[in-house]
Amino acid sequence: MFPIPAPGSYRLPPIKPASGGTVLDEAGVRRDLLEEPRGITVLALIYTRCGDVCPLASADMARLQDLAATDPGLARRMRLVTLSFDPEHDTPGVMRSFAAAWRSADPAAPAWAFLTAPDRAALAPILTAYGQRVDAKADGGLNHVFRAFLIDRRGSVRNIYSLDFFEPALVLTDIRTLLLEESGAGGAQAR
Repeated sequence: MFPIPAPGSYRLPPIKPASGGTVLDEAGVRRDLLEEPRGITVLALIYTRCGDVCPLASADMARLQDLAATDPGLARRMRLVTLSFDPEHDTPGVMRSFAAAWRSADPAAPAWAFLTAPDRAALAPILTAYGQRVDAKADGGLNHVFRAFLIDRRGSVRNIYSLDFFEPALVLTDIRTLLLEESGAGGAQAR
């Protein structure tokens, strides 16, 4: 584990606008990926059949949710979103079952949405916007690199995490840094 700086001791400049797009929630209801009300969003792109990095990433999202639940004021101002890039298999029902395995029952925990796309046509522009490449493998699996995105309330991507840097304590520090920036209390100056 690497040392984590104090919240507000650094800046997270906007990287690019976050992209919305049509998705399905666990009930199969169409909605926009970045629908209101917006909290600070941690968006993870996975698929449920993955036997490689996605289970580790989902475990980190669960640890992030549990850690955030210890600070209910913070938890109310953020949300977690897991989006599958395997819509043929990861139907809303599959995502509902997947959510039951990972989502905390703690009422103080931040909201965690488990979404999928209605089809590949709806998914393609989302993957392109986030630079997420997904290729089919001969065994039916999907080649991909795990990526998660920190999105502020104004809809800007403020950090992009690989699995190596998707440390829940670091992500929470990044969220606290954005909240300090919003309040005008952030101490770091532009570099």
